[in-house]
Amino acid sequence: MSNRTPATAALDRLGVAYDLHRYDYDPEAPQIGLHAAESLGVDPGCVLKTLMALVDGKPVCVVVPSDREVSMKRLAAAAGGKSAQMMKPADAERSTGYRVGGISPFGQRKAVRTFVDAGGLGQARVFVNGGQRGLQVRLAPGDLVRALDAAVEPLC
Repeated sequence: MSNRTPATAALDRLGVAYDLHRYDYDPEAPQIGLHAAESLGVDPGCVLKTLMALVDGKPVCVVVPSDREVSMKRLAAAAGGKSAQMMKPADAERSTGYRVGGISPFGQRKAVRTFVDAGGLGQARVFVNGGQRGLQVRLAPGDLVRALDAAVEPLC
């Protein structure tokens, strides 16, 4: 597994400090984020999962704690839309350039609006996918928000 992914390249270009953490990815895990937290031995609230959704048919990236579920109603409202739904996995892969289970909010193929759940930013450091299955990057929550130019909203 390479340390260099589009996600880490984007973080390097932006000068964001981060460290890499690997874990044994299990494609059969029912919830990838929770599996990553367990494998890394950290609180699930500090491992943020990256979801791709559609708001009024337009793609958005959503970053929420792995132990929480995004409210589609709240997401639609945060994006100024009427309705939201999860993007189909194949569409998410095409849009981001990553495989499901390895989707990072950084370095995606197509830039989209990004929303981070306000409840996921209370930790000193958070983990997000590093652009490969089994690879997480750990960084300061403020750096996550700034680097993504993300809107911080209550989404869960």
